[in-house]
Amino acid sequence: MDENQTLTPNQIIIGEHLYNEAIRLMIQSAEHELLIFDQNLAHGDFSSIATYELLQQFLSQHIASHLSIILQDTAHLHHKCPRLLSLLKTFGHKMTVHVTNQSAKHAKDCFILADGKHYIKRIHIDQARFKYAYDDVTTVKALKTRFDELKEAIEDIVSITPLGL
Repeated sequence: MDENQTLTPNQIIIGEHLYNEAIRLMIQSAEHELLIFDQNLAHGDFSSIATYELLQQFLSQHIASHLSIILQDTAHLHHKCPRLLSLLKTFGHKMTVHVTNQSAKHAKDCFILADGKHYIKRIHIDQARFKYAYDDVTTVKALKTRFDELKEAIEDIVSITPLGL
């Protein structure tokens, strides 16, 4: 791994720290829509205050903003990301978290799409190799199709409020 590598769009980049930084840049670039597919949110610094504040700002900034997350497993979310759960409680009308069924558990990459034109894609969950780009509508369109296919494999929704009230 090249420790001197910088965060440059449209290149394969290696490193957890750079991955976390790129995710923050992607969230900052979003104005109306963020779509996240991840195995469990264990990578990417989703439990940090910085990411929480960026997501809170994104959800507060525009009346029509929406955050949609698809996960394969929610254990990390429930045990290590209380701030994200508080966002779900506060912004439940603008934020959804879904869990895939068994048919989608084979996917080992993760990605974030912003406003239909920006993306970050981690190539494999076990390796800190990723690529991100701004204004790449073609790639985002392909990843959006994949996101929609994953939505068809949703088994459950994460809810903060108890049912039956």
